[in-house]
Amino acid sequence: MHTIVMTGATRGIGRVAVDRIISDDPEAHLVLLAREPGGSTLARRLASTGRQVTAINTDLLSMRSVRNATARLLEQFASGRLPPLRTLVGNAGLQFTNNTTATSDGLEATFAINVLANHVLIRNLESAFRTPARIVITVSDTHFGDFSHNLGMVPAPRWQDPGTIARIGAFPHPDTVAAGRAAYSTSKLAAIYSIHEFARRLPEDITITGFNPGFVPGTDLARDAGRMANFAMRRVLPLVAFTPLATSKSVAGQYLAQAALGDTPATTGAYINRGRAERSSDESYEPVRERQLWDTLEQLAHQHAR
Repeated sequence: MHTIVMTGATRGIGRVAVDRIISDDPEAHLVLLAREPGGSTLARRLASTGRQVTAINTDLLSMRSVRNATARLLEQFASGRLPPLRTLVGNAGLQFTNNTTATSDGLEATFAINVLANHVLIRNLESAFRTPARIVITVSDTHFGDFSHNLGMVPAPRWQDPGTIARIGAFPHPDTVAAGRAAYSTSKLAAIYSIHEFARRLPEDITITGFNPGFVPGTDLARDAGRMANFAMRRVLPLVAFTPLATSKSVAGQYLAQAALGDTPATTGAYINRGRAERSSDESYEPVRERQLWDTLEQLAHQHAR
């Protein structure tokens, strides 16, 4: 038996991936880090089918909550109540309609959940991995910043000092949807930088990869959006899923499960685009930025995860 810890499992592509993971890996004890009541409800439903699934109440927008969740995990690993940790899947993510939404820690919410929360999870759980182990972080092809990858719907990343990106108001006209989407694409570029830096620092028998599901209409990624935007995401844009421009939720979830189970060939630090490893954007290979981001994340983790 072994443990797979997963965020973003209660909805969207994560929910699809969960079914595939517990079907293809009967030796896995799946731990869902999710807010209540969604996490417990899903865990009970899956456990009723005979699978080993538990939930830990976790608010990924609060670094204290993330710290508390990892402390509970470490205690359960040490006591033997959970089998050894083999896999961490950081699939949670959000896109806000502005660049002014702050967390209880005073951080910009997109950056907090898409970048910092994963950093805190990995750093706190690093000692618990039983190798060989695997970490998969969901990223996005919006980090390319061109029409062929984002259909003109998301502005290109606008990289700045990481400490600035971590705070609200980093992008022009911060109360607009455009600023919120720029924060999103920039956070996904930052996630890839973080993956590259972890790949250099983690033991070589712990692999870390980024997973891009492509454009997946019909999910709750932009659930913070207004009524009309959500209507378009749920009713209009799903039609795009039947074209080569997008990926359906069911297919993207299957790809995520494959990455989590190690069925997609990829070396540490790789960018998995749907079902295969490819090169991410040219801008995503910047060692100086990666080290600067690492230092900022370490500082923020120390300040806000205590």
